[in-house]
Amino acid sequence: MNAHPSFASGEITTDASPLMHGVQRWLTAYPTLPLPGGGDTLARWRVLAQIASQDLATVKLLEAHYDALAILAEARLGSEHAEGTLWGVWAAEGPASTLQLTQPSAHLRGRKPWCSGARRVTRALVTVKDEAGCQLVAVDLSPDTTKVDTSHWHGPGMAAIETGTVDFLDAPARFIGGRDFYLDRPGFWHGGAGIAACWYGAATAVAEKLRRSGHRGNPFAAAHLGAMDGSLVALRALLHALAARIDAAPQEPHRNEVIRVRTVADRVCRDVLERSALAMGPGPLCTDAEHAQRCADLAVFIRQSHAERDEQWLGESSIALGDSPWHL
Repeated sequence: MNAHPSFASGEITTDASPLMHGVQRWLTAYPTLPLPGGGDTLARWRVLAQIASQDLATVKLLEAHYDALAILAEARLGSEHAEGTLWGVWAAEGPASTLQLTQPSAHLRGRKPWCSGARRVTRALVTVKDEAGCQLVAVDLSPDTTKVDTSHWHGPGMAAIETGTVDFLDAPARFIGGRDFYLDRPGFWHGGAGIAACWYGAATAVAEKLRRSGHRGNPFAAAHLGAMDGSLVALRALLHALAARIDAAPQEPHRNEVIRVRTVADRVCRDVLERSALAMGPGPLCTDAEHAQRCADLAVFIRQSHAERDEQWLGESSIALGDSPWHL
C-alpha cells in the first residue's frame, strides 16, 4: 500500500500509527520552527533535540519536514508550500539513482534510492543530478505517479520510518532554485548542524537512562556516567557556539564549524551508546523496548556522518591555515 498521510485540518487521515500520531502532535505544537540563521537558531535546535530525546523515528521525519520549509524559504517560496503536508528531502545520490527530468514539461522519471519516510510523506524535495549539475525539484507524491519499495530494509534501526526506493512515473515536478541551489546555499550546512542537534538529544536520553537506573554505589557505572557528562556538556557548548555564529553571519556556510560539530557529535553518540551498555549490561537492551529501539535508531542515524572522511577534511583544513587554530 502506497498511502500518503494528510495533515489538513491537523488530522492524519490515512495513517493512524503511533509514529504519525506523534508527528501530528509535534506539528500541532510547532507548525514551524525558527529558520536557521534567523536569529534564534538555538531555539530551533532545542526543539529538534527535545523531539529526538523522545523518539528518533519521529524526529527523522520532522527534521526533514522543517528542513524542507527552510529550503523553500531560502528559495523565497516558503508560505506557498507550508500548509497541509508532510515534506521529505531526498538528496541521496549514487549509481542506483536513475532520475531524469523531461523537458520542457518538467516531469520526473526514474529511480531514487534512500528516500526516508517514503510511505509517510506527502511531498518531497528531490535532487536530480546530471552532467550539468544538481537540480532541486518539488514533487507531490501520489500512488499514480510514484511506486515505493521498502523491501530491502531489514535492520531494526529506523525501520519505523519506512525508508525505501521510489520509482517516479512521469511525476509532475516544480523547479526549486537554479542549478546547484541545493548544495550552494548556506542553509545546506546549517541544516547539517541541525541533524547533529538531533543526535545530541538522543544521546542525552540514552545517558539519562543510566543516570536514573539506580546504579548507585557502582563505581564503574559512575565513571561511565561521568565520562558521558563531560562529552555531552562539551558537545552542548559547541552547538551553542555554532548557533550564535550562524545567527551572527547567516550568509556564511560555516562549513568548518558544522563539520566539526557533526564529527564530535558522531563520536560522542558512539561513546554514549558503548558506555551505557558497559555500565548497565545487556538487560536494558534486551528487556526495555524503548531504550533498545532508541539505541538501534541512533546507531543508524549517526551513520549520516561521513566519519573519517570529514575528519580528513578538518585535518587538511587545519594544516592549510598555517597558524594554530587552537589558541585559547
